[in-house]
Amino acid sequence: MGIVDEDIARVRAATDLVGIASEHMALRKVGLQWSGLCPFHSEKSPSFSVNAELGVYYCFGCQASGDAISFVRELEHLDFADAVERLAAKAGITLRYDDAATGRNQVRRARIHDTLEAAIAWYHDQLRVGTSRDANAARHYLRHERGYQSEIVLKYRLGWAPDGWDQLLRAMRLPPQALVDAGLAVLNDRGRHNDFFRARLLFPIFDASGRPVGAGGRTLPGGHPPKYKNTAGTAVYDKSQVLYGLNWAKRDVVERSRIVICEGYTDVIGLHGAGISEAVATCGTALAEGHIKLLTRFARRVVLAYDADGAGQAAAEHFYEWERRYDLDIRVAALPAGADPADLARTDPDALQSAIDDARPYLGFRLARLFASADLATPEGRARAATAAMALVREHPSELVQDQYLMEIADRCRLSPDRLRTMDAPAPADEIRSTRRGPAAVERTQAPLGAGAPAVGGAELEALRLAVHRPEQMAGRLERVLFAHPLALAVYDSLAGASTLHEAIEWADPRIADLLQRLAVEPPEEDVDDVIVRLVERAGKRALAELGAEARVASDPGPYAPLNAWLKLALEMLRPPEGGDPQAAREAEVALVDWLVARGKPDADPGAAGPPGDIAPPSTAQQAS
Repeated sequence: MGIVDEDIARVRAATDLVGIASEHMALRKVGLQWSGLCPFHSEKSPSFSVNAELGVYYCFGCQASGDAISFVRELEHLDFADAVERLAAKAGITLRYDDAATGRNQVRRARIHDTLEAAIAWYHDQLRVGTSRDANAARHYLRHERGYQSEIVLKYRLGWAPDGWDQLLRAMRLPPQALVDAGLAVLNDRGRHNDFFRARLLFPIFDASGRPVGAGGRTLPGGHPPKYKNTAGTAVYDKSQVLYGLNWAKRDVVERSRIVICEGYTDVIGLHGAGISEAVATCGTALAEGHIKLLTRFARRVVLAYDADGAGQAAAEHFYEWERRYDLDIRVAALPAGADPADLARTDPDALQSAIDDARPYLGFRLARLFASADLATPEGRARAATAAMALVREHPSELVQDQYLMEIADRCRLSPDRLRTMDAPAPADEIRSTRRGPAAVERTQAPLGAGAPAVGGAELEALRLAVHRPEQMAGRLERVLFAHPLALAVYDSLAGASTLHEAIEWADPRIADLLQRLAVEPPEEDVDDVIVRLVERAGKRALAELGAEARVASDPGPYAPLNAWLKLALEMLRPPEGGDPQAAREAEVALVDWLVARGKPDADPGAAGPPGDIAPPSTAQQAS
């Protein structure tokens, strides 16, 4: 369930891709295309091309491709629906959803975002200009205890929730249920509505696109517990799927190809201040699979900047599974014992930066901690360390990784690797993996379409280019049988099975979609008739070679002779001499293509009859009789 397809098409049609792209890069017109430096990778010479008429782009440097929706998705790191909604708002299009419940839910979500935006602005004003005693105490704490200057308060939109039962409720002048829906108010036992946050510093929480979804509240020293209080789950906020600070960090995350995960809001602010601007935090919960799915849209290397105890107690099984399933590289920054990331960012930012840069794989980090506290000076101590270390290593699902660390343990503990391998060995690793992951862990891989084959080129590539740019001229003149290259054939099938180019791209395999995007920004260079003749000619010559091979193994090759003669005549007629009859050439093309199509049917005999006419081939069955 989602946005109605017709509305998605309206958004595409109403969006000026050149205008959208020009907001982020300089474009200049080159012939019928627009060209510029690609925003998705660093380059000195323009290789990014936009076809304004078709509304698609393609980069010849990094192969980035798509339409206005995918451009906004990739550049702003949004999901599909968010990108469509953003472009629809720009175009003034009211979106519809494919069922009433989804539509109502979208309206409800929009109202919650609006309520949160208004409340965050109000809380922010209470901190910046509030005159109450507790607001002064909050400002003093931020400035003198945390070292936050006004620019930090402004950037992160920090706020203060006054110590009153219903100050927000009275200030917002909204129905109490609107604040309840946003997680900002609760209904007490007496049936009255109260503010959810009271006497707390507010850290607004935004989703990846910058929309407010909730808040975290911290008490001042000596305040009422708990120390941190987070918005409860709402229609827009699920703490297992939101990373605090991602809206500010995402560009640097992509640029540096890593994301640094902290445990708290102040850690993120501290790391950003220390130059580690790719830092984000979970919102009062452990790292969950929802977070992992979110961050894989931005980077594949994950660095945990937890305190040492927090990192050591993290769930190893989850980490290893996520690394395998999402192709991640999860590492841990070895922070000094007892160090809080936010404090370290303020007192020793260089040490913090080094710890992040030198982060170790999770298993390596755990082993380093174990050996740091082990007694390696005595045989007994080394034996205990080896036993504990091997227990950690055997949790890892990869036998290759296990063996690498086993060699390290052998060196540190002065033991034979073979002795370690046989020491209290658990069930085989394959059995461990199968019981841990279940049937879903079985992966089926498939070679890329056309793997090992040369790139599509020549008449096949030009025919597809014409099919993209001049579909009305190519209508009725292309058939599957005319394509030999598997990728070209797959692209033809995608175009033939879709009503629009965008639909073909949307439903296509990545290699097919990539070629379609590229073709869309490459203007045709050849005449339609010339390309079709070359394409049909090549298909006819392939059929001629096949007939020759069939005749050589046939018990009676005689019937193939007239068919070969007809096929050669048809091929000759495709290219009439100067002053020849173009109509005869066109009839030969039609007859030859029809015969090729008939011959390609599963139940056709080798000499399946072509259409009636002077050059129609006799069937081998007729010749045999």
